[in-house]
Formats: sequence, C-alpha cells, structure tokens
Amino acid sequence: MEIAEHIKGILATLPTKPGCYIYRNTAGDVIYVGKAINLRNRVRSYFHADNSHDAKTRRLVREVANIEWILVGSELEALILEMNLIKKHRPKFNVRLKDDKRYPYIKVHWADPFPKVTVTRQMAEDGSRYFGPYTSAWAVYQTLDVLRRIFPYLTCDREITGQDKRACLYYDIKLCTAPCIGAVNQAGYRQMISDLMSFLSGHSEEIVTRMQNEMQKAADEMRFEKAAALRDQLKAIESIIERQKVVFATDYKDSDVLAMARSDGEACVQIFFIRNGKLIGREYFILEGTEDTGDSEVMAEFVKQFYAEAATVPEQVMLPQEIEVEEAKIIGQWMRSRRGGEKVEFFVPKKGQPHDLVKMAAENASETLSALRAQWQADTHKQEQALAELQSALQLPEPPNRIECYDISNTQGTAIIGAMVVFEQGVPAKSLYRKFNIESVVGAPDDFASMEEMLTRRFRRWKASQDASTSHSGNPLPGSKPDASFSFLPDLIIIDGGKGQLGRAVGVLEKAGLSGKVPIVGLAKQQEEIFFPNKSDSLMLPRHSQALYLVQRIRDEAHRYGITAHRKKRTKLGMASQLDSIPGIGPTRRKALLKHFGSVDKIREASIEELKAVVPENAAQSIKAHLE
Repeated sequence: MEIAEHIKGILATLPTKPGCYIYRNTAGDVIYVGKAINLRNRVRSYFHADNSHDAKTRRLVREVANIEWILVGSELEALILEMNLIKKHRPKFNVRLKDDKRYPYIKVHWADPFPKVTVTRQMAEDGSRYFGPYTSAWAVYQTLDVLRRIFPYLTCDREITGQDKRACLYYDIKLCTAPCIGAVNQAGYRQMISDLMSFLSGHSEEIVTRMQNEMQKAADEMRFEKAAALRDQLKAIESIIERQKVVFATDYKDSDVLAMARSDGEACVQIFFIRNGKLIGREYFILEGTEDTGDSEVMAEFVKQFYAEAATVPEQVMLPQEIEVEEAKIIGQWMRSRRGGEKVEFFVPKKGQPHDLVKMAAENASETLSALRAQWQADTHKQEQALAELQSALQLPEPPNRIECYDISNTQGTAIIGAMVVFEQGVPAKSLYRKFNIESVVGAPDDFASMEEMLTRRFRRWKASQDASTSHSGNPLPGSKPDASFSFLPDLIIIDGGKGQLGRAVGVLEKAGLSGKVPIVGLAKQQEEIFFPNKSDSLMLPRHSQALYLVQRIRDEAHRYGITAHRKKRTKLGMASQLDSIPGIGPTRRKALLKHFGSVDKIREASIEELKAVVPENAAQSIKAHLE
C-alpha cells in the first residue's frame, strides 16, 4: 500500500508517550479514534504492509488523510479521553452504541427538602440520585406510574410549607402524601423517597419489614386508615417482588450479567441486573461498526460506553468471554474510580447458576436481534416501496425522500394554527415539525388565506437561511446554524385540501421563485384524490398500495399535530376568557394573575390574602365569588 508523503512525515514524528490518536478522511471528518500507551508504535502498526490486517482495518487505512494525536499523562487518562472523543464524533470505524441520543434516567431530586421524582436524559452532579440508563422512555414512565401508587411522591411546583389550607386532587386519589398541608412531615416524606430509591436498587426486604411493623403499630393504636394504607402499599410491593425472578437463593454480590449476539455488522448486548439475588430488570443495547471486530473487543467497547453512562456500577460484572488482559486491567481501574474506589470484579462464569445466567442472556440477545432485524428490514422495504410507488405515480424526477405536509386547524376562525410536518425516508422527522400561529386572518375562517400565510412564512425562512448561511461560493459561513426545518427544500409538498388550497400554495411558490422547482400536490379530504397544479384531472392511488398508506399517514400526522396545537391554544384562550368575565378583571390584571399563579385552577385555589398580593381586595373578592 502506497503511503502519502505527509502521512509518512506524521508517522516519523509521533511521540512514544501515551495518548489518543484521531484519523480523519479527506473531508476532515473523524473516522476513527484509538488510544495507546505508546502512540508511535500503535499508529505505525496500521500502516505496515501486513496481511494479518482484517478487511475493516484495510478500509480504514485507505481512507486516512490526516492523523492527529493528544498526549495524556497515563493509560487511564487515555481511556477516558478515547470514550469522550468517540461519544463526541461517533466515528464510523469505531464500535459504538447505535442510538446517539441520550438515554433516559429516573432522577430523584434528593438535595431538595421534599424531593420530587422526574425523568431526565442528563446526569449532573447536583446531589440528585439517578437510576438507569433505560432504553425506553415509555418503560421509564410505566415504572414511575407503578412506583407512584406505592410511594406517592410530589409532582407539583408548590413551595412546601405545610401551611396550605387545601391539598390538590392527587391527595384525594392517594397519589400524593400532601406535605403541603402537613399531612406528612419532612422526615416522613424523605423516608418514603428513600424507600423508593431502595426499591429501585432491588433492596426491598428492609422496606417490607418496616412497613409490616408500622402497619401493626397503626392497627394496635386503632389508626385503621393508616394501617389500611400501609396494607395496600405492601400488597403492591409484594406483587412486584413476586414477579422478580430469584436467581440466587443465598446472598450474592450485586451483579450485571452481559451477553451478546451478532449479525451483519451489528451486535445486541443484553444486560440482566441482579440485585440482592433477584433479577430486577433487563435492558438491551444495539452496537454498530462491529464488522471484522472480535467478540472480546466488541464487549470491551460496550463495557466502556455503557458504564460511562450508567448511574451505578455493581460489585461484579459477568461476561460471556474474557476481555484482553491489559484492556481489562485499565477498564477495571477506571470502573473502580466510578465506584468510589471500591473494586469491580470481571468474571466469566464456567458453571453453575452464573453460567446459566450468561447463557440465558445470550439467548435473549439473539432473539432480540433477530426480531429487530426482521422489523428493520420489513419497515425499510415498505418505506422504499412506498417512495418508489409515489415517485412513479406522481412522475417525480427522484424518490421524495423529504416530504412536507401542511394543514390548517381552527374553530369558527379562532385559535387558528398552521401545521407543518416533515417525513424523511418515509418516516416522521418530528424534530422538524413546526406550527404557525396565523395572524393575518381575523373573524370568519379563511383556510385559503391561512394556508397562504403559513407557506409564505415557511419559504421566507428558507430564503433567509440561504442568504444568511452561504457565501457567493455556496459554502456555509463560519458559525452559521441554519434551522433544518426551513433551510432545505422538500422533494414533495402535500397540501391537505382541494384545488382552492392548492392554487394558493402554487401562488406562494411562484412568488418565492420556486415554481416548477418543488413538486406540489393537493390531497382532497373526501375520497383522498390527489390534485395537480393547473390540471383538471385528479389521481386516485391504488387501494392497499404502500404509496397510499404513506400519503394517508402523512396527512393524518399533519392533522393530529395541528389539532393538538390548536386545542392547546384554544384552552389557553378559554382560560383567559374565564377571567375576562369577572367584573374588575381586565387584560392587565388577567395577565398579572396568570403570570403569578400559572393557571385558573391555582387562582381558584388561592386565598383572598394570596390574591391581594396581585390585585386589589375588591377584585380579589370578586374572583373568589365567581370562580368558586
């Protein structure tokens, strides 16, 4: 293999110290990040004419156009830097977690006097306790829904003084212990949250024992309502504990069990979380960039990336195979620091229950990967088929990989909202959705004018992004950050409406200088006919075709998004109108009340004294009289 002269120069000047090396391609993109205790020896080994290199390494070397390196003080520092660089750049030749989004965690705000429990995707050193990461936000919310029925934690933003006169509805339906009215003191509330954290950690025996003692004491003291509440909590806890599989009859170290299945460049790692001898949960993670990489190296990369994000590190990690000795040593050193100086043991079980657990995790990983691959292939095939059918039916020059659909929602001309949804490669790109508060239409509803305003504003934003983000050479200016919702032209526009709506939309494109450059059609609401600009004949897509299903899905998504935004706006207007009907409350006082209390419900709950802090006494009396 011929090595470029400037690469030879870099190889000749590499230091012999520990650090990280970064390979870039001709476009300047980072394509690989690695670490080494001796940078010169490690980097030079890639460029030796060695037949032992695998196909992936040979492809990597062919793409290397530049090499950078960063010196560090130790191999541990190199490992930490390597993980951060992979997370930042996601190089295509590195093994990496497939989803680059942040995973959700359960966050207990332990530093607060009355801690709340929330979901977050970012851990911070703020005194809070974290549990996770989880792969599914839905699963997190399901978990919290169950936990809240056992440990009724706070969800409101009240300042807790214990002096409030009334609790909210959640207290009545037993989803809050109401520290706001002093129904539970700070010590009692924090004990409940401590129990919740112990339960999430898999340590429930002490909680059950204490609750049983408290229930018996309450019954002996004839506090039967308290005893009944504890009885219900215990039943809920025990029903969950019963579903947790006991895997070790005797005390055993808290462990994570890892196993892996692989197929076509992707790997699925399944983790079983063993706490206090019980299997309390499981998660799977998909890795990509694993082709031509050995199992041991893939597992090592997963361990580094997962435990860099994990809220807790257990005493023991069971693995399906050994990690390379030197790598395991440095990972163990790093994980020990993550565990506060306590040792973390890597263990490859050869027999007994631990071996069976690894085997079971491997079977789960294999089944999960097979199911996911079948799902991905089916979805991808359908999307490709739908786009190809749509291209053919609409006689487009290329498949419509970016489709934008527009809809108008209003009630008798009030709270008018324009909705823009974007589909890329046949799937919704929800981060690109945008809503428009229609400002030019007042009084009677006028969907034609509303559509014209929305599209005018959309393509004005596109024109502005072109002017702001490019030089005369067409290259982005330094520091420019165009809004991806507006800075790209679609391959197809769908207007949810008939010929009238379509005509207004075509007019907007003509004014923007885009006539003939952006394909546009109208979709009638009745029989789902597709109308074309300046043509009398409509098109009916074949029933049961993937193209029709895609168009219907896009139209329904635009309608759903618009209706949701419209209802929120209408509710907000309705809230304001409730206050406007009260004598002595005009726009200025209404605005001040809503700013201070946040909602009509909280204004309704406020005392006269609290209302007087915002409005005069006569107005406060009027508010209480009307809202109660």
